[in-house]
Amino acid sequence: MKRPRPTSMESAPQNEIPARRRFLSGTAAVGAAALWPMAARAAEGGLPTNTGHNDSSRQWEKLRDKLYGSRAIEHSDASALQLVIPLRAAYGASVPVKFITRVPQTKDRYLKQLRFIVDKNPSAIAATLNLTPELGQANFETRLRVDEYSHVRAIGEFNDGSLHMASRLPEGLQRGQPTPVDLTVMHPNDTGFELNNITVMFIPPHFVRRIKVNYGDKLLFDADQDFSVAENPSWRFMFAARESGVLSAEVEDSKEQRFSGKLDLVAQA
Repeated sequence: MKRPRPTSMESAPQNEIPARRRFLSGTAAVGAAALWPMAARAAEGGLPTNTGHNDSSRQWEKLRDKLYGSRAIEHSDASALQLVIPLRAAYGASVPVKFITRVPQTKDRYLKQLRFIVDKNPSAIAATLNLTPELGQANFETRLRVDEYSHVRAIGEFNDGSLHMASRLPEGLQRGQPTPVDLTVMHPNDTGFELNNITVMFIPPHFVRRIKVNYGDKLLFDADQDFSVAENPSWRFMFAARESGVLSAEVEDSKEQRFSGKLDLVAQA
């Protein structure tokens, strides 16, 4: 049967790859609070290794001034909010986030607005929620895209005008420590035994034959595979980065078409 085409936002391989499968995606799962596509690559200026969960950033200071001016914002133990993010998330494009309010929603005092902010995302304000006392308890769970090494913040405004914040920060790629990586090749992996429901003819075999993964000039693994591996072949593996470098994958399919993808990683001391 002919299958629907998936979509992807990752880097495209060479032009000769069929249009329905033109992507190689990979995410290194690193850090203690959040993960992001392109893994531990830091943005311009990066972040110092001694940065704390409640610290500021250049991006946050600009947003803070624009959104809240000079108003005081309670944080850390004084905050009525809590932000929960997994120690390790396997995929930066879908990081689970849990928001907890330490006080109930009542008519006398309630959280009236909540913002989720990822400092270094291209669109830093991920969501703004306007709330009412009818919730009873303003607890939420969602998934965020976290583009790179960055604070993730939840800022809440109560009906009395007070502001509270909870924030978390990933540790980044740690030198010499095992790091989980998800590698996915967007490819049909057609077996040659499936019928096209329009032409009623067999779809020609076309599948990934080989995946070779390196970190810098060092081989991590070389996989020889067949069409028994599912559509959009995916491998999760571990590696220990002893220094910053490039994580790369080279792919060859049964039609001798080749393409590649890479991630630039910055290892923290």
